[in-house]
Amino acid sequence: MKIAVLSDSHDNIWKLAQAMPHLASVDAIIHCGDLCSPFMITRLGEGAGSRPVHVVWGNNDGDRLLLARNARPFPGITLHGEIAQFEFGGLRIGVNHYPLVARGLAASPAYDLVCYGHDHMAHQEWMGSCLLLNPGELMGLRGHSLLAIVQTDDRSVQSIDLGPGG
Repeated sequence: MKIAVLSDSHDNIWKLAQAMPHLASVDAIIHCGDLCSPFMITRLGEGAGSRPVHVVWGNNDGDRLLLARNARPFPGITLHGEIAQFEFGGLRIGVNHYPLVARGLAASPAYDLVCYGHDHMAHQEWMGSCLLLNPGELMGLRGHSLLAIVQTDDRSVQSIDLGPGG
């Protein structure tokens, strides 16, 4: 099974639209925070179709009430709050927006995969038997817009580069 991991989209609807063909090829989607405006969760829900979407809050997700209302028509979207923990494809998964918190989660024996965002920097690291993953930023502020595809069977990661941000 495949999981798309996104983070830090920061209202860039154009890059989210570019990511949609990649999201259509996976079995689940994780967003590590900073969707920002409520219209982004609507676009994500429309593009995800029936795939499960797991979202954690980032520091720029301001109107959480409207984000939650906009997510309501999409039964596949789960808004976890600050930390997500769930199982998918045989993996125990933890998600948080912040690198330091994610590193702490990955150091515990509770997870096989921990995903995070916030610093807009793509990163992969094995911490014992746990893969710690930041897909990079979808927004493209620091260069290229990125997302990651994780294979659940071996936790291999394919980084998808959508080109320069903008």
